Amino acid sequence: MRGVVRFQILHRLLFPIDMLLKALGANYKLFVLFFRVAPPRLIARIARLRAIRAAAQAQARVPAYRAFLEAGSPGRDGIGRLDLPAMDKVNYIRAFPPELRCVDGRIPLRDTTTDESSGSTGTPYNWVRSLKERHSSHVFVSHFARYCYGDEPWITINAFSLGSWATGINMGIALQANSMVKNTGPDMDKIFKTLEFFGPGYRFLVCGYPPFLKHLIDVARERGFPLEKYRLMALLGGEGNSEGLRDYLYQRFQPVYSGYGATDIEIGIAGETPVSLAIRREARKYVDLRAALFGRDSRLPMIFQYNPLMHFIETNDRGELLFTITRLNVLAPRIRYNVHDEGGVASFDELRRRALSAGVVLEKLTPRPMELPFLWIYGRKDSTISVMGANIYPEDIEQCLYDEPDLAKVTHSFCLGLDEGKERNIRPVFSFEIRSEITPGLQQEFEARIPVRLRALNADYRAAAMEYEASAKPFIRLFPMGAGPFASDGSRIKQLRLAKDPVSA
Repeated sequence: MRGVVRFQILHRLLFPIDMLLKALGANYKLFVLFFRVAPPRLIARIARLRAIRAAAQAQARVPAYRAFLEAGSPGRDGIGRLDLPAMDKVNYIRAFPPELRCVDGRIPLRDTTTDESSGSTGTPYNWVRSLKERHSSHVFVSHFARYCYGDEPWITINAFSLGSWATGINMGIALQANSMVKNTGPDMDKIFKTLEFFGPGYRFLVCGYPPFLKHLIDVARERGFPLEKYRLMALLGGEGNSEGLRDYLYQRFQPVYSGYGATDIEIGIAGETPVSLAIRREARKYVDLRAALFGRDSRLPMIFQYNPLMHFIETNDRGELLFTITRLNVLAPRIRYNVHDEGGVASFDELRRRALSAGVVLEKLTPRPMELPFLWIYGRKDSTISVMGANIYPEDIEQCLYDEPDLAKVTHSFCLGLDEGKERNIRPVFSFEIRSEITPGLQQEFEARIPVRLRALNADYRAAAMEYEASAKPFIRLFPMGAGPFASDGSRIKQLRLAKDPVSA
């Protein structure tokens, strides 16, 4: 009963904010103006109240969440202080049937859609969403696209995987407000035919997974298709990308921005903006700036800005991000949901102070940035390998690869693994899927260049290689297209990055 009363009080208190958010969704210029003039501290307080209201609603109306809280035994006023157990796939999604995770314990069979996750963690899941919550995500994606790509008309080629996946269809719907959309999916023939049909007189925004757009450039080169004649922009998503890969895409795409979402939560949680991208590019060049912003981690995270009135984001003591969707139109509420992405959050003012301590003024990087809070993502916690105490990440290998353009040009994909030799000596394994002929010379180039790049990039690995040279030295394996650990990639919407059973050396 107490939760119901708390929810009703907060709902009345926040009603004017709800109306304002509705107006911001309907008017892009008002959206930008609001986040330029509204006091960030006031927004932060409202964001927390909205998160508390969302938790109170879930406690009052979601059977699974009530049972989850009772099992977790939060404090007497856990809702009011957001002192609540974090949920994830294991302790919440698998523990309760989908109906009980919905408001009022049922799945409406009208105005409801179901998305399927990619199964990158081993098991695909189904996620039910209401029409209204999808619309909210579409609005944010549309506003983000207009902010980053401008008002000049364009044609969107949506190359995300279509079907039951969350990103593909929703991205096409969201960008209809900005442009004419063709949902080709990741079909290169259709993309080239679409470009050819409309011709180079238009601007085009191509949306897709980062490796796919890289392959688009490579295939165009092989076929002699003149991408250079077109004005192409890129919107990336689904996984992170290194700045080396962005440099590669800059050959044909300008600008290149990325969005962040998770099927467990929703698309359109955050997006790269001119200022967040400028910060990342500077942090790549200057180690002192990177340390001031994010600490002494060898990785360069993806950096986004997000709307705190839609998502309340925290971190736990393991550096994992916890997400609360603060809107009330969510069919299956997620309260402090842990997708097990490592990263951090900071207000605009806080990141401005950190940058200034390293001699960088954010306002000089881009004119008049929106003072939205920042979110940074290192990647999924379960996508690393560890050798002699050194963690090696997919982002490390991607950056090493794109620091060697000749090697990147012939590489279709890559993955990491561990090899336990006959004497139980564990060594890292880096596998590369190669588009061209695999020759002894090419093998030697990979073996000579990739470890050198990794030692320069990853301080922990550098130390391990100095102390345990035999154990830290990687096996480098080159495979033809679709062979070895890449045999299953054709049936996946995302490329494999962690090979659990590499071929034994």
